[in-house]
Amino acid sequence: MELSELKRLRDELVAARYSGVLTVKAGEQWVTYKSEAELRAALEALNRDIAAAEGRARSRRLLAWCSKGL
Repeated sequence: MELSELKRLRDELVAARYSGVLTVKAGEQWVTYKSEAELRAALEALNRDIAAAEGRARSRRLLAWCSKGL
């Protein structure tokens, strides 16, 4: 897919996610996601594909968690 197509699909997924809709039209097809988590995973995959197409490095997030066990 071209970069402009990937960005258009990302914009549609973002709009669907924030409106609470789980069915999105992707090109000529309708896609229905089972949950918001599945929609979010598709959005993250699109963001990775866009970053790769633009030649940007993958963003990484580290989460540190510690507990004293109290």
